[in-house]
Amino acid sequence: MLKSKPFEVSLADKQSVILPDEIALEFHEKNHKRIKVQATFQEKQIEFQAALKKEKTGLFRIYFSRGKQKELGVFINDYFELQLFEDTSKYGVELSEELEAVLLSDYEAYTIFENLTAGKKRSIIYAVSRYKSSQTRIDKALLLTENLKRGISDQRLWFKKH
Repeated sequence: MLKSKPFEVSLADKQSVILPDEIALEFHEKNHKRIKVQATFQEKQIEFQAALKKEKTGLFRIYFSRGKQKELGVFINDYFELQLFEDTSKYGVELSEELEAVLLSDYEAYTIFENLTAGKKRSIIYAVSRYKSSQTRIDKALLLTENLKRGISDQRLWFKKH
């Protein structure tokens, strides 16, 4: 499994980090568009998955949300440590137990889900996992699967009753 050595960074702007070329190129050249990130600051450590973006300027950047910044306790001028890992997950993000169970119990919805683009799958996974309550995640997953089977392709309508 491909992994980088730990390296120091700071926030490039309000919600991203620019990666050193020598680190990012190793992943980019092996066509790893999704990566796992381990961020460490003082005594805190978080892990998340991210898209490795190469900009037209040649810089490599990852999105680092304000929520993740708050969880890690970093601010715009802080230096912290990152380490990158090859993302071996199926969808490039962790699938919640609730969504997985609903999809496995409904073959038609599972088939439709699997035929969506990778980005749409991740959007669905993020949308369901953002709910704190397990029951709400189940309810949203059930609503989503019904709407997928109805042929609703507009993402804004996936979690609405029809």
